[in-house]
Amino acid sequence: VELVESGGGLVQAGEALRLTCTVSGSSFDRYAMGWSRQAPRQEREAVSYISSNAITTYYSVSVKGRFTISRDNAKNTLYLKMNSLKPEDKAIYYCAADAFPKSSNSWHYPANYRSWGQGAQVTVSS
Repeated sequence: VELVESGGGLVQAGEALRLTCTVSGSSFDRYAMGWSRQAPRQEREAVSYISSNAITTYYSVSVKGRFTISRDNAKNTLYLKMNSLKPEDKAIYYCAADAFPKSSNSWHYPANYRSWGQGAQVTVSS
């Protein structure tokens, strides 16, 4: 499976962006999906998760209430709507896919996702 992120860019604090992850290959609707981010000199951090049927979502404390994950299985596409962006949200954002669903205890480990995109840069100026 191939994952390609788009929609990153430079915004001012308080503004919004929507990231898109387009997934090629079959069976997108069977994949659990997630978004992670990595800031310079920091470890990769999972920020959100969505189950294959979109019923279950999780968010990290740092983005809960500001970010919304969604998916369109008919379009093989995953989204991350980011509102009220802060300078500390600056990072490279990656989408990830895995064949196995995640629990509230396992979704936030990036190592639990098998396939990754190349990343999209998000920069937030103060």
